Amino acid sequence: MNSKKILVIGSNGLLGQKLCEIIVRGGAYSLTIASIEEKPVRQVVGAQYQRVDITNKKDVKSLVFGCNPDVIINAAAMTNVDACETEREMCWKINVEGVENIVEAAKRADTKVIHVSTDYVFDGKAGPYTEDDRPEPLSYYGKSKLASETAVRTGGVPYMIARTMVLYGFAPGVKPNFALWLIDSLESGKPVNVVDDQFGNPTLVDDLAYGLIQAFEMERTGIYNIAGRDIVSRYEFALKLAKVFNLDPHLITPIKTSTLKQPAPRPLKSGLITLKAEVELGYRPSTVEQGLLILKTQLNRTLRMLADSGPIPAQNVSKPRG
Repeated sequence: MNSKKILVIGSNGLLGQKLCEIIVRGGAYSLTIASIEEKPVRQVVGAQYQRVDITNKKDVKSLVFGCNPDVIINAAAMTNVDACETEREMCWKINVEGVENIVEAAKRADTKVIHVSTDYVFDGKAGPYTEDDRPEPLSYYGKSKLASETAVRTGGVPYMIARTMVLYGFAPGVKPNFALWLIDSLESGKPVNVVDDQFGNPTLVDDLAYGLIQAFEMERTGIYNIAGRDIVSRYEFALKLAKVFNLDPHLITPIKTSTLKQPAPRPLKSGLITLKAEVELGYRPSTVEQGLLILKTQLNRTLRMLADSGPIPAQNVSKPRG
């Protein structure tokens, strides 16, 4: 019996790398990986890498028809919320037109699409949200992601949409995320300002990756909230991180979102209710403490490996989006 074929688009990103790790570890699937970069960030045993620009329709068709997957997991997106607000044409091209290209190719290849969305499709006035609550995005990023959901839902393909939020974790060469920025800043003794009026579920990337694969294996369709167990403020998360990593909590100062004068508005009282995923997918989200302990273990393991193998180029860690 032939193994099912999975195509991961956006494989060089944080989620993409975690998906590849889990898929390869399971050994049950044939894997093709693709990203915008010329080469993979790291080699994935048994997986073929292909460069793809999802905004290029021919590129996407060539990729999909070439590997003829049973499912496409789309982990590619423009996620810098403020850049999306100021570079709207680029945001729409990647987050909406890119998804339309994937869906069109998937329809012709008779392929399922698993797509990752966000809590930013909501306005954050009455969270936490279920899958059935009405989206009302505040930012252009949120509007683009809602439009991408519509492209998937109306594209004539079997689909699963996973809404997630405050994604954190570690993988080689990834762009900064909230947790990594905090660790880097606090370890350097730098004071940080963290908002105490934005609430949501910090989500360990490993949990999201497992949830997506579980949805594929169980042949689920529709929209699922896949996020962390606890709904906390960003400030609470920062304090918990300082405790887990034995860093100085006095370096963390609570501030209000309005003082940051960010180009894009943020949903404040957000959060995603994950009950549907827990019941229908067997999803078991980590608490904040559990997720941070897993991250600490992963970072320590990486440091030990570097000590054994010698230096590699440092990861670029700088302040991420709010």
